[in-house]
Amino acid sequence: MTGTMPHHLNLVDGEWVDGERRANHNPARPGEVVSEYALADRDTARAAIEAARRAQPGWARQPVAARMEILDRIGATLLRRTEELAVLLAREEGKLLAEARGEIVRAGQTFRYYAHQLLQPQGEVYSSTRPNVHAEVRRRPLGVVGIITPWNYPLAIPAWKVAPALAHGNTVVLKPAELVTASAGELARIVAEAGTPPGVFNLVMGAGRVVGEELLTSTAVDGVSFTGGTGTGAHVARQCIAHGNKRFQLEMGGKNPLVVLDDADLEVAVRCALDGSFFSTGQRCTASSRLIVQANIHDRFVAALATAVSALRVGDPLDPRSDLGPVVSPEQLAQNLDYVRIGRDEGATVVAGGEHHPDEGQFMRPTLFTDARNTMRLAREEIFGPVSCVIRVNDLDEAIDVAGDTDFGLSAGIVTTSLSAAERFKRDARAGIVTVNLPTAGTELHLPFGGTGASNHGPREQGGYARDFYSVPVTCYTGW
Repeated sequence: MTGTMPHHLNLVDGEWVDGERRANHNPARPGEVVSEYALADRDTARAAIEAARRAQPGWARQPVAARMEILDRIGATLLRRTEELAVLLAREEGKLLAEARGEIVRAGQTFRYYAHQLLQPQGEVYSSTRPNVHAEVRRRPLGVVGIITPWNYPLAIPAWKVAPALAHGNTVVLKPAELVTASAGELARIVAEAGTPPGVFNLVMGAGRVVGEELLTSTAVDGVSFTGGTGTGAHVARQCIAHGNKRFQLEMGGKNPLVVLDDADLEVAVRCALDGSFFSTGQRCTASSRLIVQANIHDRFVAALATAVSALRVGDPLDPRSDLGPVVSPEQLAQNLDYVRIGRDEGATVVAGGEHHPDEGQFMRPTLFTDARNTMRLAREEIFGPVSCVIRVNDLDEAIDVAGDTDFGLSAGIVTTSLSAAERFKRDARAGIVTVNLPTAGTELHLPFGGTGASNHGPREQGGYARDFYSVPVTCYTGW
């Protein structure tokens, strides 16, 4: 490595802390190093937690106007640096440049949204049943919050956790995924340069079994917000309960159904399936990985979708002609290809994609299966790649039953021109997010995000609902 290689350090108590250097590679060009980052150890993580503990009372006492100004400044800086950060994100994670721009804008808007949320009512006043008693509910910060984020949205997900945490008077220790430390490092610089007091926001970069475990086991941490895989989420829950019974919030996987009824507009159905299943290289927890299609439209839908999938151009995310970027890592690519093999072995039929050529780096053709059954591993396990399967059903009743037959419950969609079918699906779908004639993937920052079953544990994220995790209600009675 040269001395001019871009590098990112850990942020602890307002100081930049070095460590053993590790390199992050461009998934579109695996030989290209995007940046280096300093690896944190348990001592670094412990120091960050202690700094957050010391800083929390003072931050909570900051006037609302001061916190608003800092959050708004962070958001404005993200928006001003959109193009630069989007290129970095695309090179580091493999997201298309246009998608990366959208993510940076969403992150900036999220910080500005929570700045202005501070002007909304932060408590409630009630009538007491007793004479000469005033009853009210106030909101108190949770305290020190450990935030553990995944690689697929390197700035949007940290933003929608960090911004409400800071807004509600908490201090933060952020542990990002190791694949996207450059994005996290730039966010840390922006937060620090916005005038955030030392210790209020801390960044520790390293392995989950080291720095992540310190966040889970430290009794100085009051809550943990985690987004990632279901197995890791279960471990987070066990550790949080065992070590101080701290509050935890888990956003985990999905095996999201998109139902296509016979009366659907075929063009709309194909567009929803193509976007939901394959855009962002399928690396979204809300991706449509099960396409549940009624019998009379099944063959026409499969033919049209297979043609559209085959036409997608997989290439460098900085190339405007690309429709899909690379898979994020060699390990993820190997897992995707293993599921293609599993699907074939189970008896499903590949009608588009399925290939990978070793001389193409970490690129994979989007893959569509037919002849799938909901009992197959292909239809039950989260793949987190550009792989989807079509399951044939006879009617709406069967479609709803199949859609709900999963351990997950994050997102579910239906494509139909029937108002009654749409309303019934919104009523009966077992998911936290339901879409009609839209892809299953896609959120808005002012609305709650989360699911049911193995997809979620704890209060919803985003919008005004975020305060339910990051603050504690305190009931106050005053007599006179």
